[in-house]
Amino acid sequence: MNEQQKKKISKFLSLILRHKPEIVNLNLDEKGWVNIKELMEKCSSHSVNFTAEELDEVVETNDKKRFIFNEDKTKIRANQGHSIDIDLALNPQQPPEFLYHGTAQANLDSILDKGIEKRNRQHVHLSSDKETATKVGMRHGKPVILTIMTGQMSKDGILFYLSENNVWLTDFVDPKYIL
Repeated sequence: MNEQQKKKISKFLSLILRHKPEIVNLNLDEKGWVNIKELMEKCSSHSVNFTAEELDEVVETNDKKRFIFNEDKTKIRANQGHSIDIDLALNPQQPPEFLYHGTAQANLDSILDKGIEKRNRQHVHLSSDKETATKVGMRHGKPVILTIMTGQMSKDGILFYLSENNVWLTDFVDPKYIL
């Protein structure tokens, strides 16, 4: 399978496992899991075809580790980034003193005024390194990397979660915590 095919499958999986499962009439359970055979059948009915081996390759080679299999590889789900209500069963974690948020220059004034909002997602996404935050920011325009005082946020009672693919999650970042 070439990179273009993997990217097509990955984008389609992101769409249906994170945002719009109804496009292929897919029913995710309350934790976002779906049976792989059902997923393959529903995707195939929408001209997105792949084998179990190809799905495994997409999951294993995805640079952002967006997807995860259950232990016996009979189910799959997205790790985070849902705009639909999913219980990822994450436990609060102590974040490092600082994390990073990548955004576009065009969003900077709004963020410094209103903070970082989760908008249509379940959480705000933060990165543990500037490189990852830069990649995220570049998707939306000229990137700006914001340093977030997550240690202080945690001391102030704000909860953080760490997804399976090491993305830090929280509900909101008040501007007072942005350096």
